[in-house]
Amino acid sequence: MTIEFYGIPNCDTVKKARNWLEAQGIAYALHDYKKQGADPAKLAAWAGQVGWEKLLNRAGTTFRKLPEGDREGLDEAKAIALMAANPSCIKRPVAEHPGGLLVGFRPEEWTAALA
Repeated sequence: MTIEFYGIPNCDTVKKARNWLEAQGIAYALHDYKKQGADPAKLAAWAGQVGWEKLLNRAGTTFRKLPEGDREGLDEAKAIALMAANPSCIKRPVAEHPGGLLVGFRPEEWTAALA
């Protein structure tokens, strides 16, 4: 099994998830948001699966530094546009696997889904 893995390589949470995948012997293909960007159609599909609220990283520095107008009145369309324009606003990592989608890294959740 090879999973599609989305994130930013120097993110600590992404590093933890990658180490976990390697320790489990799970192959993955990395999509680097900084180099490859974020596809709005894919973000919309993910939002349909898990909800845009789970996908949007409101706790990150990038989101907090956005103009107040960009952070207010969020709905799904505005959140997707915001994440596409600012991939650092996407909660990391995101992993597409045959059984679904994992957002963020919680080892117990990943074990249940992938191991």
